[in-house]
Amino acid sequence: MAKLEITLVRSLIGRPETHRTTVNTLGLRKLNQTVVHNDNPAIRGMVNQVIHLVQVKEVQA
Repeated sequence: MAKLEITLVRSLIGRPETHRTTVNTLGLRKLNQTVVHNDNPAIRGMVNQVIHLVQVKEVQA
């Protein structure tokens, strides 16, 4: 199963509360922090909502 490596590359300062909540739900707390999640529709939807704040790389598990 493929996995997504998600890195927070832009600051949350001045962003809407929905974007902040989504980033926190993904498990990202600090700038340049990276988390790995399974590739599923729920995670893809969250990433698409904040794609301008994160960098996504697909990793083979």
